[in-house]
Amino acid sequence: MQICRDLPSLRAATAALRADGQRLAIVPTMGALHDGHLALVAAARAAGADAVSASIFVNPLQFNANEDLSRYPRDEAGDLAKLKAAGCDLVWMPPVEAMYPPGSATVIEVGGPSAGWEGDARPGHFRGVATVCCKLFQQSQAEIAAFGEKDWQQLQVVTRMVADLDIPIRILPVATVREADGLAMSSRNRFLSAEERATAPVLLRVMTAAATAIAGGAAVAAALDDGLARLRAAGFEPDYLALVEAETLKPLTARRADGPMRLVAAARLGTVRLLDNIPVG
Repeated sequence: MQICRDLPSLRAATAALRADGQRLAIVPTMGALHDGHLALVAAARAAGADAVSASIFVNPLQFNANEDLSRYPRDEAGDLAKLKAAGCDLVWMPPVEAMYPPGSATVIEVGGPSAGWEGDARPGHFRGVATVCCKLFQQSQAEIAAFGEKDWQQLQVVTRMVADLDIPIRILPVATVREADGLAMSSRNRFLSAEERATAPVLLRVMTAAATAIAGGAAVAAALDDGLARLRAAGFEPDYLALVEAETLKPLTARRADGPMRLVAAARLGTVRLLDNIPVG
């Protein structure tokens, strides 16, 4: 497994991997890897990639003034060991100055699916996501990029950007990987206390109940209000629980008959903000 920390070595390594028409995939990450990330490596390989690369870069553009960049978990040695065991061929680990050289003045704003939800809760977050992903795609020249469905809005933002900018890369969605009790895997789960960790799976149970009720014909507002009340009773501080169009993230006040729907949620439990989503219908 090759490890690259500067752009010339990355370009040389990716050129070698893509020789003879081989297909290269990239798995963008911010490190602190878990089985969800490793599932992306496996999915990229299963989707036809001859070689799989992963990036580890804690992107400062994704953090706003109310978020603590320094608190984001980091485990370089552990991450590299996991990627090697998963069969990753290349790891791109740029320093901030390699990704954003002095004088950098270009960022990417994606409208549409970036509006609302995480876009409201974390101003500028999707600007940072779109900018870094665009750079990673250009730097790696990969043909496939694997993203987990756990961050559903992020997935739609990146998919929209690639389509709008004619970037020749396939965005590969990968189903959310969950713990045995249903909690969506996340690097931030490690900050949950034992009591909070025991409570965390309630989020999925509440969402599943709401989705089942809506699919069964219940009024959307009533199902969502009931879900929010149940979350608060369990000790969560919900930011939102909403029914949306799956691709656009536009809110729905009634069940759709002409396209896929998604239930999206964000709720704080102690100091940890949990995100999740599930299909409806």
